[in-house]
Amino acid sequence: MNLDIWFQWYKCILEAFGFDRDMDERSAETLNKILDEGTCLKPHEIPVKKKVIIFGAGPSLKGNIRELKKYDLSDFTLIAADGATTALREEGIIPDVIVTDLDGRIDDILHANSEGSVLLVHAHGNNLENIEKYVPVLKNVLGTTQSVPLEHVHNFGGFTDGDRCLFFAVERGAEFIVLAGMDFGKVVTRYSRPEIGSDEGAADEIKELKLKYAKELVEWAAENEDIEIVTISGGEEVKGVLKVDFKDIN
Repeated sequence: MNLDIWFQWYKCILEAFGFDRDMDERSAETLNKILDEGTCLKPHEIPVKKKVIIFGAGPSLKGNIRELKKYDLSDFTLIAADGATTALREEGIIPDVIVTDLDGRIDDILHANSEGSVLLVHAHGNNLENIEKYVPVLKNVLGTTQSVPLEHVHNFGGFTDGDRCLFFAVERGAEFIVLAGMDFGKVVTRYSRPEIGSDEGAADEIKELKLKYAKELVEWAAENEDIEIVTISGGEEVKGVLKVDFKDIN
């Protein structure tokens, strides 16, 4: 996504949620400094195949994973949105890439990182403490921001972990993307909200609004990026994204 276009989205998001851009940028600057003091990846150093599966943390996630386990996925790069990492770990799968703002189950993210997952760690105004706590112990990290990019902190477009997965894949040359567990509905799971105390619960007003923006961003990508996007997820219909059975595309 062109950054001029992204910043139009970002302006709307700041207004809709009342986010503090200064705090976003403070967090990004902290992440940039930490990565500057150690080793960090550059975007071109993260291999992404032409075909990608993106795992969101919606209600259809576990069913999608169990279905996908029936197939050879070696032609796909597997990208997990934050808490989806936990569901993948439960099924014995380590994603190639995790896109995270560090609010999923951190033990599972650390485990996947130790097993080879590359981490795209996102800086925003509400996760400065987790950035300072966890990024120094991570390896194979690329930093991201939703504001002005810095030397070691990039902006590929995207707002939630799930749609940032998509825009990163587009940036790295993916041509065909399968969405799994990306439902965009009004139900959240323990994978996206570990604190709910049950497998599923009702999304609060803020989460619903975040999912609304995520869906709209995916729809924008389907219409404007040179990429084919399909979904095996449940949930709401997404304009420009065909719902398919994985057996028909594998």
